[in-house]
Amino acid sequence: MPTQCSRDLFGYEAVEGRQLVAGFDGGEITSDAGALLLGATDRAIGLLERFAACFDDARVQAQVEHSVAAMVAQRVFGIALGYEDLVDHDQLRHDPVLATLAGKLTARRRDCAPLAGKSTLNRLEHAPRGPSRYHKIGHDGAAIERLFVDLFLDAHKTPPEEIILDLDATDDPLHGHQEGRFFHGYYDCHCYLPLYVFCGRHLLAAKLRRSNIDASAGAVEEVVRIVAQIRARWPKAGILLRADSGFARDEIMAWCEANRVDYVFGLARNERLVGAIADDLAAAEIESLSHGGPARRFADFAWRTLDSWSRTRRVVAKAEHLPKGPNPRFVVTSLAASTIDARALYEDIYCARGDAENRIKEQQLDLFADRTSAATMRANQLRLWFASFAYVLLDALRRIGLRHTQFATATCGTIRLKLLKIGAQVRTSVRRIKVAMTSACPYQPEYQLAYLYLRRAAF
Repeated sequence: MPTQCSRDLFGYEAVEGRQLVAGFDGGEITSDAGALLLGATDRAIGLLERFAACFDDARVQAQVEHSVAAMVAQRVFGIALGYEDLVDHDQLRHDPVLATLAGKLTARRRDCAPLAGKSTLNRLEHAPRGPSRYHKIGHDGAAIERLFVDLFLDAHKTPPEEIILDLDATDDPLHGHQEGRFFHGYYDCHCYLPLYVFCGRHLLAAKLRRSNIDASAGAVEEVVRIVAQIRARWPKAGILLRADSGFARDEIMAWCEANRVDYVFGLARNERLVGAIADDLAAAEIESLSHGGPARRFADFAWRTLDSWSRTRRVVAKAEHLPKGPNPRFVVTSLAASTIDARALYEDIYCARGDAENRIKEQQLDLFADRTSAATMRANQLRLWFASFAYVLLDALRRIGLRHTQFATATCGTIRLKLLKIGAQVRTSVRRIKVAMTSACPYQPEYQLAYLYLRRAAF
Protein backbone atom coordinates (compact mmCIF):
# COMPACT_ATOMS: atom_id res chain seq x y z
CA MET A 1 0.00 0.00 0.00
CA PRO A 2 1.51 3.43 -0.92
CA THR A 3 2.54 5.67 1.94
CA GLN A 4 0.58 8.81 2.66
CA CYS A 5 1.98 11.90 0.89
CA SER A 6 3.10 14.88 2.91
CA ARG A 7 4.16 18.28 1.68
CA ASP A 8 6.83 18.36 4.39
CA LEU A 9 8.63 15.26 3.10
CA PHE A 10 10.91 14.96 0.09
CA GLY A 11 10.88 11.66 -1.74
CA TYR A 12 13.94 10.20 -3.47
CA GLU A 13 14.86 7.00 -5.27
CA ALA A 14 14.21 3.80 -3.33
CA VAL A 15 17.17 2.03 -1.73
CA GLU A 16 17.01 -1.79 -1.47
CA GLY A 17 13.24 -1.69 -1.69
CA ARG A 18 12.85 1.01 0.92
CA GLN A 19 11.38 4.39 0.13
CA LEU A 20 13.74 7.28 0.90
CA VAL A 21 12.16 10.44 2.35
CA ALA A 22 13.62 13.52 4.03
CA GLY A 23 12.21 16.45 5.96
CA PHE A 24 13.15 19.40 8.13
CA ASP A 25 11.73 17.89 11.29
CA GLY A 26 14.84 16.75 13.16
CA GLY A 27 14.47 19.24 15.99
CA GLU A 28 17.53 20.94 17.48
CA ILE A 29 20.34 19.87 15.15
CA THR A 30 23.57 21.70 14.40
CA SER A 31 26.21 21.32 11.72
CA ASP A 32 28.89 22.93 13.91
CA ALA A 33 29.13 20.61 16.93
CA GLY A 34 32.91 20.53 16.70
CA ALA A 35 32.91 24.21 17.65
CA LEU A 36 32.81 23.11 21.28
CA LEU A 37 36.57 22.76 20.87
CA LEU A 38 36.73 26.48 20.18
CA GLY A 39 35.00 27.13 23.50
CA ALA A 40 37.56 24.93 25.23
CA THR A 41 40.35 26.82 23.43
CA ASP A 42 38.97 30.14 24.61
CA ARG A 43 38.91 28.91 28.20
CA ALA A 44 42.55 27.86 27.83
CA ILE A 45 43.81 31.25 26.59
CA GLY A 46 41.16 33.66 27.92
CA LEU A 47 40.69 35.49 24.62
CA LEU A 48 37.05 36.51 24.40
CA GLU A 49 36.64 37.82 27.93
CA ARG A 50 39.61 40.13 27.45
CA PHE A 51 38.47 41.14 23.98
CA ALA A 52 35.00 42.01 25.27
CA ALA A 53 36.62 44.09 28.04
CA CYS A 54 38.00 46.36 25.30
CA PHE A 55 34.45 47.60 24.61
CA ASP A 56 32.55 50.24 26.58
CA ASP A 57 28.82 49.66 27.06
CA ALA A 58 26.78 52.72 28.03
CA ARG A 59 23.39 51.08 27.49
CA VAL A 60 20.84 50.77 30.30
CA GLN A 61 21.73 47.26 31.41
CA ALA A 62 18.24 46.47 32.73
CA GLN A 63 16.96 46.81 29.17
CA VAL A 64 19.81 44.99 27.43
CA GLU A 65 18.97 41.68 25.79
CA HIS A 66 22.35 40.89 24.20
CA SER A 67 25.45 41.69 26.23
CA VAL A 68 28.66 42.86 24.60
CA ALA A 69 30.43 39.69 25.75
CA ALA A 70 27.83 37.46 24.09
CA MET A 71 27.89 39.48 20.85
CA VAL A 72 31.69 39.49 20.69
CA ALA A 73 31.78 35.73 21.24
CA GLN A 74 29.04 35.19 18.67
CA ARG A 75 30.89 37.20 16.03
CA VAL A 76 34.33 35.62 16.60
CA PHE A 77 32.98 32.07 16.77
CA GLY A 78 30.86 32.74 13.68
CA ILE A 79 33.85 33.83 11.61
CA ALA A 80 35.90 30.86 12.84
CA LEU A 81 33.07 28.58 11.71
CA GLY A 82 32.98 30.11 8.24
CA TYR A 83 30.10 32.59 8.52
CA GLU A 84 31.63 35.75 7.13
CA ASP A 85 28.54 37.93 6.73
CA LEU A 86 26.36 39.43 9.43
CA VAL A 87 23.24 38.34 7.54
CA ASP A 88 24.18 34.73 8.39
CA HIS A 89 23.41 35.45 12.03
CA ASP A 90 19.72 35.87 11.38
CA GLN A 91 19.70 32.07 11.21
CA LEU A 92 22.65 31.41 13.51
CA ARG A 93 20.99 33.22 16.41
CA HIS A 94 18.85 30.08 16.87
CA ASP A 95 21.80 27.64 16.69
CA PRO A 96 22.00 25.72 20.01
CA VAL A 97 25.77 25.13 19.92
CA LEU A 98 26.61 28.75 19.13
CA ALA A 99 24.26 29.82 21.92
CA THR A 100 26.07 27.46 24.28
CA LEU A 101 29.45 28.90 23.29
CA ALA A 102 28.19 32.45 23.80
CA GLY A 103 26.83 31.49 27.24
CA LYS A 104 23.26 32.47 26.48
CA LEU A 105 20.72 29.67 26.02
CA THR A 106 17.51 31.68 26.34
CA ALA A 107 16.34 35.23 25.79
CA ARG A 108 14.64 37.44 28.34
CA ARG A 109 11.80 38.29 25.98
CA ARG A 110 9.61 35.66 24.43
CA ASP A 111 9.77 37.20 20.96
CA CYS A 112 13.59 37.29 20.90
CA ALA A 113 16.14 34.65 19.91
CA PRO A 114 18.93 33.70 22.33
CA LEU A 115 21.57 35.36 20.18
CA ALA A 116 21.78 38.65 18.30
CA GLY A 117 20.73 39.12 14.70
CA LYS A 118 22.47 41.01 11.92
CA SER A 119 21.18 44.46 12.88
CA THR A 120 22.38 44.25 16.49
CA LEU A 121 25.78 42.90 15.46
CA ASN A 122 26.05 45.61 12.84
CA ARG A 123 25.76 48.24 15.57
CA LEU A 124 28.55 46.47 17.45
CA GLU A 125 30.83 46.55 14.41
CA HIS A 126 30.18 50.26 13.96
CA ALA A 127 31.07 51.02 17.56
CA PRO A 128 33.09 54.27 17.69
CA ARG A 129 36.19 54.73 19.81
CA GLY A 130 33.98 55.74 22.73
CA PRO A 131 30.27 55.73 23.55
CA SER A 132 28.31 58.70 22.24
CA ARG A 133 24.75 59.93 22.24
CA TYR A 134 23.79 57.80 19.26
CA HIS A 135 26.27 54.93 19.71
CA LYS A 136 26.05 53.45 23.18
CA ILE A 137 28.81 50.89 22.57
CA GLY A 138 32.38 52.05 21.98
CA HIS A 139 35.75 50.34 21.75
CA ASP A 140 39.31 51.02 22.85
CA GLY A 141 41.55 50.41 19.82
CA ALA A 142 44.78 50.69 21.80
CA ALA A 143 43.60 48.03 24.26
CA ILE A 144 42.71 45.70 21.38
CA GLU A 145 46.14 46.16 19.84
CA ARG A 146 47.81 45.41 23.17
CA LEU A 147 45.72 42.25 23.56
CA PHE A 148 47.25 40.65 20.46
CA VAL A 149 50.73 40.98 21.96
CA ASP A 150 49.56 39.88 25.43
CA LEU A 151 48.11 36.68 23.97
CA PHE A 152 51.40 36.04 22.17
CA LEU A 153 53.40 36.54 25.36
CA ASP A 154 51.02 34.36 27.39
CA ALA A 155 51.51 31.52 24.91
CA HIS A 156 55.11 31.04 26.12
CA LYS A 157 55.87 29.51 29.50
CA THR A 158 59.45 30.77 29.40
CA PRO A 159 60.92 33.69 27.43
CA PRO A 160 62.61 32.58 24.18
CA GLU A 161 66.22 33.59 23.57
CA GLU A 162 65.31 35.23 20.26
CA ILE A 163 62.17 35.96 18.27
CA ILE A 164 61.68 36.96 14.64
CA LEU A 165 58.95 39.46 13.82
CA ASP A 166 57.71 39.31 10.22
CA LEU A 167 56.26 42.49 8.74
CA ASP A 168 54.22 42.36 5.57
CA ALA A 169 51.70 44.46 3.68
CA THR A 170 48.98 43.04 1.46
CA ASP A 171 46.09 44.25 -0.65
CA ASP A 172 42.49 44.24 0.55
CA PRO A 173 40.41 44.82 -2.62
CA LEU A 174 37.42 47.16 -2.33
CA HIS A 175 34.32 47.00 -4.50
CA GLY A 176 32.40 49.98 -3.15
CA HIS A 177 33.05 53.56 -2.12
CA GLN A 178 34.45 52.97 1.34
CA GLU A 179 36.24 55.68 3.26
CA GLY A 180 39.94 55.69 2.44
CA ARG A 181 39.45 54.01 -0.93
CA PHE A 182 42.37 54.54 -3.37
CA PHE A 183 43.63 52.89 -6.54
CA HIS A 184 46.90 50.99 -6.14
CA GLY A 185 48.95 50.66 -9.32
CA TYR A 186 50.84 47.52 -8.29
CA TYR A 187 47.72 45.57 -7.32
CA ASP A 188 45.71 47.19 -10.16
CA CYS A 189 42.60 47.76 -8.06
CA HIS A 190 41.00 49.98 -5.44
CA CYS A 191 42.05 48.58 -2.09
CA TYR A 192 43.25 49.03 1.45
CA LEU A 193 46.84 48.15 2.35
CA PRO A 194 46.74 46.45 5.79
CA LEU A 195 49.96 45.89 7.71
CA TYR A 196 50.46 42.52 9.45
CA VAL A 197 53.03 41.56 12.05
CA PHE A 198 53.60 37.87 12.82
CA CYS A 199 55.98 35.89 14.99
CA GLY A 200 55.89 32.43 13.49
CA ARG A 201 52.18 31.58 13.45
CA HIS A 202 51.34 34.12 16.16
CA LEU A 203 49.55 37.27 15.00
CA LEU A 204 50.77 40.41 16.77
CA ALA A 205 49.17 43.19 14.72
CA ALA A 206 46.65 43.77 11.94
CA LYS A 207 46.53 47.46 11.01
CA LEU A 208 44.17 48.71 8.32
CA ARG A 209 45.66 51.48 6.16
CA ARG A 210 44.85 53.45 3.05
CA SER A 211 46.65 52.29 -0.07
CA ASN A 212 48.01 55.68 -1.23
CA ILE A 213 51.04 55.23 1.03
CA ASP A 214 54.41 53.53 1.06
CA ALA A 215 54.29 49.89 2.18
CA SER A 216 56.34 50.77 5.26
CA ALA A 217 54.17 53.71 6.37
CA GLY A 218 53.37 53.40 10.06
CA ALA A 219 55.63 50.36 10.48
CA VAL A 220 58.00 52.15 12.86
CA GLU A 221 55.14 53.12 15.18
CA GLU A 222 53.82 49.55 15.22
CA VAL A 223 57.28 48.10 15.86
CA VAL A 224 57.99 50.59 18.64
CA ARG A 225 54.74 49.68 20.38
CA ILE A 226 55.18 45.91 19.99
CA VAL A 227 58.85 45.83 20.96
CA ALA A 228 58.18 47.92 24.08
CA GLN A 229 55.42 45.55 25.16
CA ILE A 230 57.59 42.49 24.54
CA ARG A 231 60.60 43.89 26.37
CA ALA A 232 58.49 44.84 29.36
CA ARG A 233 57.89 41.10 29.83
CA TRP A 234 61.03 39.66 28.19
CA PRO A 235 63.83 42.20 28.68
CA LYS A 236 66.61 39.82 27.57
CA ALA A 237 65.00 38.33 24.46
CA GLY A 238 66.72 39.14 21.17
CA ILE A 239 64.45 40.57 18.47
CA LEU A 240 64.95 40.35 14.71
CA LEU A 241 62.75 42.15 12.18
CA ARG A 242 62.26 40.51 8.80
CA ALA A 243 60.47 41.93 5.76
CA ASP A 244 60.65 42.39 2.00
CA SER A 245 62.15 45.35 0.16
CA GLY A 246 59.10 47.51 0.81
CA PHE A 247 60.37 47.98 4.39
CA ALA A 248 64.04 48.65 3.62
CA ARG A 249 63.77 52.29 4.64
CA ASP A 250 66.39 54.28 6.52
CA GLU A 251 63.90 55.35 9.20
CA ILE A 252 63.11 51.84 10.39
CA MET A 253 66.69 50.57 10.00
CA ALA A 254 68.07 53.52 11.96
CA TRP A 255 65.52 52.92 14.74
CA CYS A 256 66.52 49.25 14.94
CA GLU A 257 70.21 50.12 15.14
CA ALA A 258 69.54 52.61 17.95
CA ASN A 259 67.35 50.20 19.96
CA ARG A 260 69.21 46.86 19.87
CA VAL A 261 66.87 45.29 17.33
CA ASP A 262 68.36 43.36 14.40
CA TYR A 263 66.82 43.30 10.94
CA VAL A 264 66.94 41.45 7.62
CA PHE A 265 65.14 43.28 4.83
CA GLY A 266 64.93 42.61 1.13
CA LEU A 267 66.60 45.26 -1.00
CA ALA A 268 65.21 46.31 -4.37
CA ARG A 269 67.81 45.76 -7.08
CA ASN A 270 69.16 48.56 -9.28
CA GLU A 271 71.96 49.02 -11.78
CA ARG A 272 74.52 49.92 -9.15
CA LEU A 273 73.76 46.85 -7.05
CA VAL A 274 73.76 44.52 -10.06
CA GLY A 275 77.04 46.06 -11.22
CA ALA A 276 78.59 45.37 -7.82
CA ILE A 277 78.12 41.61 -8.31
CA ALA A 278 78.85 41.50 -12.06
CA ASP A 279 81.74 39.05 -11.61
CA ASP A 280 79.67 36.69 -9.46
CA LEU A 281 76.79 36.79 -11.95
CA ALA A 282 79.19 35.98 -14.80
CA ALA A 283 80.64 33.03 -12.87
CA ALA A 284 77.12 31.77 -12.08
CA GLU A 285 76.18 32.03 -15.77
CA ILE A 286 79.19 29.97 -16.84
CA GLU A 287 78.38 27.32 -14.23
CA SER A 288 74.71 27.27 -15.25
CA LEU A 289 75.54 26.83 -18.96
CA SER A 290 78.02 24.06 -18.19
CA HIS A 291 75.46 21.75 -16.56
CA GLY A 292 72.22 23.18 -17.94
CA GLY A 293 70.63 24.01 -14.60
CA PRO A 294 70.43 26.90 -12.14
CA ALA A 295 73.57 28.09 -10.39
CA ARG A 296 74.00 30.55 -7.58
CA ARG A 297 76.78 32.31 -5.73
CA PHE A 298 76.67 34.66 -2.76
CA ALA A 299 78.40 37.98 -2.28
CA ASP A 300 78.85 39.95 0.93
CA PHE A 301 79.80 43.63 0.85
CA ALA A 302 79.30 47.01 2.51
CA TRP A 303 76.87 49.33 0.72
CA ARG A 304 75.43 52.80 0.94
CA THR A 305 72.84 54.45 -1.29
CA LEU A 306 73.54 57.76 -2.97
CA ASP A 307 71.28 59.83 -0.72
CA SER A 308 68.55 57.84 1.10
CA TRP A 309 70.66 56.01 3.73
CA SER A 310 72.30 57.73 6.65
CA ARG A 311 75.11 55.18 6.91
CA THR A 312 76.87 52.23 5.26
CA ARG A 313 75.26 48.84 5.86
CA ARG A 314 75.93 45.18 5.17
CA VAL A 315 74.33 43.83 1.98
CA VAL A 316 74.19 40.16 0.97
CA ALA A 317 73.58 39.31 -2.68
CA LYS A 318 72.42 36.12 -4.32
CA ALA A 319 74.04 36.01 -7.77
CA GLU A 320 71.84 33.40 -9.43
CA HIS A 321 71.55 32.39 -13.07
CA LEU A 322 68.56 30.36 -14.26
CA PRO A 323 67.97 28.75 -17.67
CA LYS A 324 65.76 31.78 -18.42
CA GLY A 325 68.44 34.29 -17.46
CA PRO A 326 70.02 36.10 -14.46
CA ASN A 327 68.06 36.38 -11.20
CA PRO A 328 70.00 38.55 -8.72
CA ARG A 329 68.53 39.20 -5.27
CA PHE A 330 69.70 41.42 -2.41
CA VAL A 331 69.10 41.79 1.34
CA VAL A 332 70.32 44.37 3.83
CA THR A 333 70.97 43.35 7.42
CA SER A 334 72.36 44.49 10.75
CA LEU A 335 73.69 41.02 11.51
CA ALA A 336 77.48 40.84 11.40
CA ALA A 337 79.30 38.58 8.96
CA SER A 338 81.03 36.93 11.91
CA THR A 339 77.60 35.89 13.24
CA ILE A 340 76.14 34.35 10.09
CA ASP A 341 77.53 33.87 6.57
CA ALA A 342 75.87 35.15 3.41
CA ARG A 343 74.34 31.87 2.21
CA ALA A 344 72.80 30.97 5.58
CA LEU A 345 71.52 34.51 6.03
CA TYR A 346 69.68 34.45 2.71
CA GLU A 347 68.52 30.84 2.50
CA ASP A 348 67.82 30.04 6.15
CA ILE A 349 66.76 33.40 7.56
CA TYR A 350 65.41 35.64 4.82
CA CYS A 351 63.67 33.04 2.64
CA ALA A 352 61.70 31.77 5.65
CA ARG A 353 59.87 35.09 5.49
CA GLY A 354 57.52 33.53 2.94
CA ASP A 355 55.68 31.65 5.66
CA ALA A 356 54.14 34.92 6.87
CA GLU A 357 52.43 35.20 3.49
CA ASN A 358 50.76 31.83 4.16
CA ARG A 359 49.40 33.22 7.42
CA ILE A 360 47.97 36.21 5.57
CA LYS A 361 46.32 33.84 3.10
CA GLU A 362 44.69 32.06 6.04
CA GLN A 363 43.45 35.42 7.27
CA GLN A 364 41.91 36.44 3.97
CA LEU A 365 40.86 33.13 2.38
CA ASP A 366 39.79 31.14 5.45
CA LEU A 367 38.73 33.88 7.87
CA PHE A 368 37.47 36.64 5.56
CA ALA A 369 39.77 39.41 6.79
CA ASP A 370 39.18 41.15 3.46
CA ARG A 371 35.42 41.56 4.05
CA THR A 372 35.81 45.28 4.63
CA SER A 373 32.60 46.51 3.05
CA ALA A 374 31.53 48.96 5.78
CA ALA A 375 31.38 52.65 4.90
CA THR A 376 34.01 53.84 7.40
CA MET A 377 37.60 52.76 8.02
CA ARG A 378 36.85 52.57 11.76
CA ALA A 379 34.20 49.90 11.20
CA ASN A 380 36.39 48.07 8.70
CA GLN A 381 39.28 48.08 11.17
CA LEU A 382 37.00 46.51 13.75
CA ARG A 383 35.92 43.89 11.22
CA LEU A 384 39.58 43.13 10.55
CA TRP A 385 40.17 42.67 14.28
CA PHE A 386 37.22 40.29 14.60
CA ALA A 387 38.64 38.14 11.80
CA SER A 388 42.12 38.39 13.35
CA PHE A 389 40.92 37.14 16.74
CA ALA A 390 39.16 34.27 14.98
CA TYR A 391 42.58 33.39 13.56
CA VAL A 392 44.21 33.67 17.00
CA LEU A 393 41.56 31.32 18.40
CA LEU A 394 42.01 28.72 15.65
CA ASP A 395 45.78 28.99 15.87
CA ALA A 396 45.61 28.33 19.62
CA LEU A 397 43.48 25.26 18.92
CA ARG A 398 46.10 24.11 16.42
CA ARG A 399 49.02 24.86 18.74
CA ILE A 400 47.58 23.44 21.98
CA GLY A 401 45.01 20.83 21.03
CA LEU A 402 46.27 19.50 17.70
CA ARG A 403 50.02 19.59 18.22
CA HIS A 404 50.51 15.80 18.07
CA THR A 405 47.94 15.06 15.38
CA GLN A 406 47.84 15.17 11.60
CA PHE A 407 46.36 18.67 11.89
CA ALA A 408 49.34 20.18 13.75
CA THR A 409 50.24 22.24 10.66
CA ALA A 410 46.85 22.29 8.94
CA THR A 411 45.32 25.53 7.73
CA CYS A 412 42.39 27.13 9.51
CA GLY A 413 40.12 26.09 6.66
CA THR A 414 41.13 22.44 6.96
CA ILE A 415 40.66 22.44 10.74
CA ARG A 416 37.19 23.92 10.29
CA LEU A 417 36.20 21.37 7.66
CA LYS A 418 37.54 18.29 9.45
CA LEU A 419 36.95 19.02 13.12
CA LEU A 420 34.41 21.82 13.53
CA LYS A 421 31.81 21.00 10.87
CA ILE A 422 30.33 17.97 12.63
CA GLY A 423 26.62 17.25 12.55
CA ALA A 424 24.92 16.60 15.88
CA GLN A 425 21.58 16.50 17.64
CA VAL A 426 21.28 18.75 20.69
CA ARG A 427 19.15 17.47 23.58
CA THR A 428 18.46 19.93 26.39
CA SER A 429 17.15 18.86 29.77
CA VAL A 430 16.94 20.51 33.16
CA ARG A 431 20.36 19.29 34.26
CA ARG A 432 22.47 19.03 31.13
CA ILE A 433 22.89 19.72 27.43
CA LYS A 434 23.82 16.65 25.39
CA VAL A 435 25.38 17.21 21.96
CA ALA A 436 25.07 13.83 20.21
CA MET A 437 27.63 14.01 17.40
CA THR A 438 27.54 11.68 14.43
CA SER A 439 29.10 8.29 15.09
CA ALA A 440 30.48 8.27 11.54
CA CYS A 441 32.89 11.18 12.15
CA PRO A 442 36.26 9.94 10.79
CA TYR A 443 38.37 12.20 13.02
CA GLN A 444 37.22 11.10 16.46
CA PRO A 445 40.77 10.29 17.73
CA GLU A 446 42.02 13.77 16.85
CA TYR A 447 38.95 15.36 18.44
CA GLN A 448 39.40 13.37 21.66
CA LEU A 449 43.10 14.21 21.86
CA ALA A 450 42.41 17.91 21.29
CA TYR A 451 39.78 17.85 24.03
CA LEU A 452 42.25 16.33 26.52
CA TYR A 453 45.05 18.78 25.69
CA LEU A 454 42.73 21.78 25.94
CA ARG A 455 41.22 20.57 29.19
CA ARG A 456 44.70 20.21 30.65
CA ALA A 457 45.71 23.69 29.45
CA ALA A 458 42.65 25.29 31.05
CA PHE A 459 43.69 24.22 34.55
